[in-house]
Amino acid sequence: MLVKVTLIAIRATLVLALLTGIVFPLVVTGIAQVAFKDSANGSLLYKDGKVVGSRLTGQPFTKPEYFHPRPSAAGSGYAGEASGGTNLGPTSNKLILGQKDDPQTKADESFAGIKQLAEQYRLENSLAPDALVPVDAVTRSGSGLDPDISPQNAKLQTARVAKARNLPEQAIEDVVHQNTHAPTLGFLGEPRVNVTTLNLALDNLKR
Repeated sequence: MLVKVTLIAIRATLVLALLTGIVFPLVVTGIAQVAFKDSANGSLLYKDGKVVGSRLTGQPFTKPEYFHPRPSAAGSGYAGEASGGTNLGPTSNKLILGQKDDPQTKADESFAGIKQLAEQYRLENSLAPDALVPVDAVTRSGSGLDPDISPQNAKLQTARVAKARNLPEQAIEDVVHQNTHAPTLGFLGEPRVNVTTLNLALDNLKR
């Protein structure tokens, strides 16, 4: 009796392992490759035949001829292996005012707060010292990998990008409009601009 029960258990285990460990993953992968090939493979972006990023994750852009993403707290910035936010509350002095290195401990504790990020944003984009700044330009996302910025953020960067590329502002605005996505299903979230696809589109512009 014991041998019979053991054999049944072994057969059941092997069948379940085959179904859930091999058959099911192969079926799901096959369906995904046929119906959602781009998404299933990571929504990768290419330039000159080489992978340069993904639509799903942001990456740092700092040159004046590119649109800049929102700040990131993931590692040194947009590090996939260190995804995460600051975990600072809205009333945190560190979040609002930032934090400088402590000369006594000689520890690297510097942290750019909203105040410093707003000042830097205004300076980069030649804005007035009291100009209103979009919230996504001075706050970090929860994942640190957000690929999008708001249309308002993109609009304020347009003049800088146009000047750096020696192109009319209207040409840059047209590319921004082409890369602006409406809320998902028309009502989930806010309009957004994917920074990486936008910058790739700018590089493809003919002067």
